[in-house]
Amino acid sequence: MAGPTLAALSDGVYGSELDRRISEATAFLRERLSAHPELASPRIAAVLGSGLGGVVELLDPEPRVAIPYREIPNVPGAAVEGHAGQLVAGRIHGMPALILSGRAHPYEGYSHREATLLLRAVLALGPSTVVVTNAAGGLNPEYEPGDVMLITDHLNLSGDNPLLGPNLDRFGERFPALIDAYDPALRRAALGASERTRIALRQGVYVMLSGPSYETRAEMRMLRGLGADAVGMSTAHETIVARHAGVDVLGFSLITNKATDDVEAGATHEEVIEMGALGAGRLVTLLGDLLPRLG
Repeated sequence: MAGPTLAALSDGVYGSELDRRISEATAFLRERLSAHPELASPRIAAVLGSGLGGVVELLDPEPRVAIPYREIPNVPGAAVEGHAGQLVAGRIHGMPALILSGRAHPYEGYSHREATLLLRAVLALGPSTVVVTNAAGGLNPEYEPGDVMLITDHLNLSGDNPLLGPNLDRFGERFPALIDAYDPALRRAALGASERTRIALRQGVYVMLSGPSYETRAEMRMLRGLGADAVGMSTAHETIVARHAGVDVLGFSLITNKATDDVEAGATHEEVIEMGALGAGRLVTLLGDLLPRLG
């Protein structure tokens, strides 16, 4: 592994040091899952956004292994309300899966490399598909709280990228292409699930900002003008590391509030949690139909 080349990365978590930390986390997960060999090679990994912990209940009752993030070496915890902060391994209709119930956000003080360290440790276990979910504000004026949006593409305007620093060659090449970052075949499968379950799906572009402040009216107008339909503070960095590793990605945004410049008042985190509960059941129903078909 080449030595560090970007001295400006002040957190020091890049290059060989990042690779070492990911390897330690992966080794810990392998050891914890070794008692259940049927769970050791997941085919799907899912990352859950605010208020979406109910997706865990899609796993078969047995076997399950729940591991709090705080126990996994080098992994930041998920401290924001609405995020359980644990990895749950199980099977969905017999298919091995790993669910990351909650995430550490960059706005909590982590670089994108630190915030995606757990996902990269999971990617080293070999899943072929990653499903990313988030709570988001609806920039598209047609969107209403409780809607579910199928992510067709993203804008990373967060000011960071998890691939900064020396490339981790064991995951992927230096300059990964992000054309069709959200796999077209998986999106078609999601639309099929929408038809079967009668859960309506919006389709649109997600934009990631750094947060933690919500958007000004001018920012909402700008983001809409750039072609974004929903805005949040996560997900794009996770999609980048998954695609870097050659893993297919499917993404959903749960619209929790209107983010149009004519709203009377700005969003609050309490509103995001409350309105997230409204649409979470819809997304869980959709995923219950979809996930068993992705293996």
